[in-house]
Amino acid sequence: MINLYQKYFAIVLTALFVFTPVAVFASSDNSHHPMAQSWPHKETFGTYDKPSLQRGFQVYREVCAGCHSMNLLSYRNLAEIGFTADEIKAIAAEDNVMDGPNDEGEMFERPARPSDRFKAPFENEAQARFGNNGAYPPDLSLLVKARHGGEDYIFALLTGYDTPPAGETVRDGMYWNKYFKGNQIGMAPPLSSGLITYSNGKSASLEQSARDITQFLAWASEPNMEERKKMGLKVLLFLLVFSVIAYTAKRRIWAKIH
Repeated sequence: MINLYQKYFAIVLTALFVFTPVAVFASSDNSHHPMAQSWPHKETFGTYDKPSLQRGFQVYREVCAGCHSMNLLSYRNLAEIGFTADEIKAIAAEDNVMDGPNDEGEMFERPARPSDRFKAPFENEAQARFGNNGAYPPDLSLLVKARHGGEDYIFALLTGYDTPPAGETVRDGMYWNKYFKGNQIGMAPPLSSGLITYSNGKSASLEQSARDITQFLAWASEPNMEERKKMGLKVLLFLLVFSVIAYTAKRRIWAKIH
């Protein structure tokens, strides 16, 4: 019996030793859960808000593109959110990309074309880390799909910068964000009210610019969402009609048997 108690006591001590650090670590994370937001494309038959997507692209272009790449998008993809061919050519031409080799075997710079991928802000990961105090800015092409909470989390993160609560110390080069895990994030607040002036002349608030860039990133993560929903609706209609035909045929066949 004594040996049994000794074994039980040893198991309890082991459990306390293993799990106590985890509990302490978890208690130091004061991050909030993102609030659910209303997104037009998240409804059952919802579609993307194209004016918002265009504004979101402007936010990406003026704010995010200095650090974050979008390697899976080409300039010509902007036609899907309402930009004209001439607008896309003008947008692409603002960037210079490397091409070649030429006839002399050398690489050269040229204005980007609609068929080119979005120009990345850094040539490689080492350069990106060097320019961001060791942090590596993630590619934004699939960010909404890659983060738990999707659009709600991205919006919350962009609007969640705040002063730290009493007793909390923010490390050098870090910023307090109530929605980021651990609360300390290396990215400075990217957005603020009045930072962006849209093409219609209106100055964007923090919340408006955050909603627009979030919707643009959602589209970038799933540009075929609207086509997928249309196909799903067609399939449902086909199955409904087919079920009615099958039921009618079944009634007629079994009516003859009876």
